[in-house]
Amino acid sequence: MTSAAEPPQPRPAATVPTSSYRLQLQPGFTLHDATAAVPYLAALGVSHLHLSPLLEATPGSTHGYDTVDHTRISEQLGGEAALRALAAEAHRHGLGLIADVVPNHMAVPVPERLNEPLWQVLRDGPDSPYARWFDIDWTAQPGPVDAPERGRVLLPLLGDRLGAVLDQLTVDGEVLRYHTHELPLRAGTATLPLPELLARQWYRLAWWQLARTELNYRRFFTVNDLIAVRVEEPEVFAATHAVLLRLYADGVLDGFRIDHPDGLADPRGYLRRLAAATGGATAGTGGATGTTSGVTGGTGDATGTTGGAYTVVEKILTGEERLPEDWPVAGTTGYDALRRIDGVLIDHAGACRLAGAYESFLHGGPVRDLCQDPHPAIAAAHRGRAEMTGPGGELAAEVERLVRIAVRIGTAEAAHADHAPWQLRAAVQRLLTDYPAYRPYPVPGEPVFDDPLQSAGADDPTERLVAALALGELGRSPDKDEFCARFAQTAAAVAAKGVEDTAFYRWNALPGLNEVGGEPARPGVSPAEFHDWCRYLERSWPHSMTVLSTHDTKRSADARARLAVLAERPEAWAAEAAAWSTAAGPGFDRDADWLLWHTLLAAWPIDPDRLVAALLKAAREAKLHTSWTAPDQRYERALEERARAVHTNPVLLPRIEGLVHALAPYARANTLAAALLHLTVPGVPDLYQGSEEPLYTLVDPDNRGVVDLGALAVRLTDSAAARPGDLAREKLHLTTTALHLRRTRPLGAHRPLSAVGPAGDHLLAFARGEDVVTAVTRLPYGLERAGGWRDTVLELPAGGPWTDELTLRDHPAGPVPVAELFATQPVALLTRRG
Repeated sequence: MTSAAEPPQPRPAATVPTSSYRLQLQPGFTLHDATAAVPYLAALGVSHLHLSPLLEATPGSTHGYDTVDHTRISEQLGGEAALRALAAEAHRHGLGLIADVVPNHMAVPVPERLNEPLWQVLRDGPDSPYARWFDIDWTAQPGPVDAPERGRVLLPLLGDRLGAVLDQLTVDGEVLRYHTHELPLRAGTATLPLPELLARQWYRLAWWQLARTELNYRRFFTVNDLIAVRVEEPEVFAATHAVLLRLYADGVLDGFRIDHPDGLADPRGYLRRLAAATGGATAGTGGATGTTSGVTGGTGDATGTTGGAYTVVEKILTGEERLPEDWPVAGTTGYDALRRIDGVLIDHAGACRLAGAYESFLHGGPVRDLCQDPHPAIAAAHRGRAEMTGPGGELAAEVERLVRIAVRIGTAEAAHADHAPWQLRAAVQRLLTDYPAYRPYPVPGEPVFDDPLQSAGADDPTERLVAALALGELGRSPDKDEFCARFAQTAAAVAAKGVEDTAFYRWNALPGLNEVGGEPARPGVSPAEFHDWCRYLERSWPHSMTVLSTHDTKRSADARARLAVLAERPEAWAAEAAAWSTAAGPGFDRDADWLLWHTLLAAWPIDPDRLVAALLKAAREAKLHTSWTAPDQRYERALEERARAVHTNPVLLPRIEGLVHALAPYARANTLAAALLHLTVPGVPDLYQGSEEPLYTLVDPDNRGVVDLGALAVRLTDSAAARPGDLAREKLHLTTTALHLRRTRPLGAHRPLSAVGPAGDHLLAFARGEDVVTAVTRLPYGLERAGGWRDTVLELPAGGPWTDELTLRDHPAGPVPVAELFATQPVALLTRRG
């Protein structure tokens, strides 16, 4: 057995996936179920299975990101024996396994004893050998009465203030119980009177409401029951990765998907350590001929030449932000691809008019153009960020930690003294609110180039000091290095919670734009921009993952494909939404109505329970009328009643079903176009479970249910047979055709192709090398209104003939009428014979 601390044993060079298929493992779909699905997934055409987290999680976890034990594969999922059986079956069918890795945090489970390292820290305090595992600021809370200078951990798990629940606390041997919570007692304290017993522990039991301002351990975003792990410590890395690295060395696992690297103190350092532990090079170049986590080679190269695991990171790229070139990885998990593929299929001008119609729907007044700054979506994002870090904000405790560190620096060094805590707090809040990307990536001791923080504080000495500390520009010390790391980690949490989990639930003009990494203020991507991005990805990160649907998308790709049609008919949709609100009767929240109508369209047919769950989550995340921490039962009851009433409204139901039917031809074109682009652009397409057929799911947990892969296997056997109007069969056939194409031939260089004629802007086409061409319809509603394809032609490259793999129809090289090319389907996947 190989431990993480030993040199990795040699193993064959990693194979770069041609595609992967994400499986959400959970008690209802275990490793045994995944093994049974292998023949189907191999027949579908993927090269790798992409597994959600494998290590032991809290009982009943449906996602696996709440790890409690790094020493074993989850027994709930079948254990290591089941994983090895899955790997053997996968390898027998020529498939590999990619595992989701959670380096940033562990669960604070109930009962707490399930997390043994945390249990020992709670029992033994800073003297525990596990104290360095967790990102705890011991200075923030006074310690036990006999060691006040040593600190303790705040545990905000009480349903009320301590004094109100004392009678609910009981001692059972060496354990303190509070309902289902079990907490260890410090040695020698079990027989003390309860007040004295509590005062002697290494933890402070507190009302859950105190977490916002007083919590002294870093969390995953704002989730109190996910405590951050200090994986930057070599011994912590070794202990938390030993099982996964052993399984990689044994050939069971072939690659890794790294969850939330922006939460780490040193993402690059972590990734370099992981690359070294899997036998790969540790200096990423970001180039097609450079080493990316040991995977080397230009476009189409199927194997790595320097060993190492295929590794991708869940890095969210904002705007034109690029993945750091010195990270030794194959690329991202693909949200940057989602934005470009969705974007090129969105009508930019129509989306701008729809945004104006949305504002008019909410507030009245004329419809105005909303594609110019200042944009309401940008303002909403700024407000969301500011609320996270302000007084009483959800990340106020993280801000206070930065202030404490800065005060210590000022106390120790006269050059940085005399900045009052309130000044430091205000400066930290401003810089976190205004930072334009997810986070900076300074490394103490290394120079920083072109970071927005370098221009901060021109007129404010305190802000200038904070910015310099955040970038590590004022030299090295333990406190300075800690401030640098903590600021970056907090910036990531502010971006995620303030924008994606607040603003993106508040500004709902076209909800399909509000995905992770999205830019609702700048809807749409031009074909030229799309091709530029494809060439960049091919040149810099040719093996990066690409996605359309994930376990975290707020709406699945096909739900967004439906909503995209609305941007082509903004005035008609705004009028229809207003009519639906009238038909529903007097409302209480115009924005809730707008989101309700979009949600119905996106997921129709949808039962009332699914609808209500999605709307309640959206309202709580928006935090305008209700929230997770301060639910307004009256508002939520009214929202639920309005949503449920839709299904019994004799006027509304026919209108909803009628509009879904009317949009269907255009949504079909968007669905098939997005699917084919996803499967043929540069990168490695990662399919989400069930998305090989139309999938109309909403935000989690709606999108994390068990998928009947057995039924899909049956339908795959006849998916190639023509059946007009069967979008499920069309999408399944398209998916398996493109996947098998990728497995049987490398896709060459991306080269844009242009159509000539009156409807040329409605065709998006490109070649992959000399023998593959992708062509899809974009903006299908506008195409029909303009009279269809008419005389538009696509020049197929010389050397044909060409065969459309989806219809098996042949086309000669040279100019081909697009109306003929798309005679039966709005997309084509062409290969050259001979």
